[in-house]
Amino acid sequence: MATNDTLTQQDVVEKLRDADLVMLTTALPDGKLLSHPMTIQGVSEDADIWFFVGLQGGQAEALRSGPHVNLAVAEAGSWLSVAGDAEFVDDPALVDQLWNDEAKAYFLGGKDDPDLGLLRVSGDSAQFWGLPGGKVAGLAQIVKAKATGDRAPGGTDTTEL
Repeated sequence: MATNDTLTQQDVVEKLRDADLVMLTTALPDGKLLSHPMTIQGVSEDADIWFFVGLQGGQAEALRSGPHVNLAVAEAGSWLSVAGDAEFVDDPALVDQLWNDEAKAYFLGGKDDPDLGLLRVSGDSAQFWGLPGGKVAGLAQIVKAKATGDRAPGGTDTTEL
């Protein structure tokens, strides 16, 4: 994703599909923010992001108290922020489709674990900040700028999803 090009929905989809982990932030009823690291289970072409989530505990309570969420992805030289709405979805066929070995580690009862929830985040907008050239080139540019006292190259763009 070049920083001098216009950010597209497809750019956002690709960036999310490449992410190992994201931070999912929700707002509690008292206004405090709560963030959790999450593993993406799937990303649709429409930029819907799917997660498995426990139905008990603070994160589920926060998600039930308000649908507005933010996802953050960071890697050397680039950052992506996606604002959207979350909802729990009851779809056993999709759980079967998305199920993998990583999910087994969190839901010991497997696909039928009563604590297993399927969460869809529908993105409303995304903002990208980054350096051209990918991870290695971006990191090199940051190090060079720091050593020379110059400003690191890069840019930012926002898109509706």
